[in-house]
Amino acid sequence: MTLKKVNAIEVKNVTKVYRSSNTETRALRNANLTIYDNEFFTLLGPSGCGKTTLLRLIAGFEDITEGSINLFDQEIVNLPPNKRPVNTVFQQYSLFPHLDVYENVAFGLRRLKKDESLTKKRTMEVLELVQMKDYATRKPNQLSGGQQQRVALARALAPEPKVLLLDEPLSALDLKLRQAMRYELKTLQRETGITFVFVTHDQEEALTMSDRIAVINEGEIQQIGEPEQIYESPSNKFVANFIGEANLLSGFCKTNGENGLCELYTGHSINLFVPSHIKQNDKVTIFIRPERIKIVKSSKDKSQLSISEFTYLGNAATIQLKSNEQIINVNLPIEDLKVFKKGDYVDIEFPKGSAQVID
Repeated sequence: MTLKKVNAIEVKNVTKVYRSSNTETRALRNANLTIYDNEFFTLLGPSGCGKTTLLRLIAGFEDITEGSINLFDQEIVNLPPNKRPVNTVFQQYSLFPHLDVYENVAFGLRRLKKDESLTKKRTMEVLELVQMKDYATRKPNQLSGGQQQRVALARALAPEPKVLLLDEPLSALDLKLRQAMRYELKTLQRETGITFVFVTHDQEEALTMSDRIAVINEGEIQQIGEPEQIYESPSNKFVANFIGEANLLSGFCKTNGENGLCELYTGHSINLFVPSHIKQNDKVTIFIRPERIKIVKSSKDKSQLSISEFTYLGNAATIQLKSNEQIINVNLPIEDLKVFKKGDYVDIEFPKGSAQVID
């Protein structure tokens, strides 16, 4: 029997407008989404797209212009931040420099007037959870960036919020530490069972950590789905280009029907699902990932495509094919590195199910 999912957060028709004396900026436009309990949910998009604004609206740090937000079926729009069962971990960890690690984590519990024995027990529990128990007496300036982040997480987790909001908490870390912390955060979310809402502009972070992702651009939610769905079946050109690498190839529809035949301007034909609103001879854009395309050697007489650029990456390579002013990027596996070189004429193959018509 499938267990019914519990809605942790419901964002309904939310719009946020910032107004000054002469200007009006619409940071969010009619946003709708549902985040489930015990889910690692990511708000993903470029800088200035509205993802942090949405997080701040959930936290109560900004006022909503239109719409409503429910937290576990309770309307929270009119609740002040300290009355909402959420906590936030910011990009800057904002630890108190004059307090040691223990006192930083215990601070929130003391503000809630928790019993001192309960405060001590809970503080040590969360420090152990984030592997910082042995650092309880150290000051923040004696910790590395990763250790400070763990303390900030422990402080946010200590009051046992129903939802933890994380605003790009890994961006200040170096690459290796950032990669390690991704898995630690995901493990922490599973162990605590708390709903995590994570804001990032990093596509790799979103794909590796999330149960589901909402892709946002210019204040509008473009697509919501599981990482594989977002990557394999983007809903539009923005999502296709923003998540990973994408080829968006021009062509036209040769036949009607779901299993339509499309022809690229490179001269290649491909059978794939064609949406019902697209008719015969309509121009189309076909989406395919560089790693999905297969290439074989050809001759100048048989192929219009040649390798114009060849980028060696150590364990793989990226090549650029050019034909009729249309560029196609292909990722080659390591075993093919010695087979192809710049200037080679090639032909391409599209494995079944690897491409789609995209609006």
